[in-house]
Amino acid sequence: MTDRMFRLLERFQMLDAQLRRAQGSTRRNLLKIAELERRKLRIRARLARLFVPPTAVV
Repeated sequence: MTDRMFRLLERFQMLDAQLRRAQGSTRRNLLKIAELERRKLRIRARLARLFVPPTAVV
């Protein structure tokens, strides 16, 4: 695993924890929750691109 992958995974985990706290709060801020979800999805897409092995050229 590269440094970049590791940092993205750390950011993903931090966002996930923030999102769970925001969703579990009695005073939910829907805009903040939407922003956290959007950022988390963006990082998930970046990780998916990094973890996909290169395809063989035939």
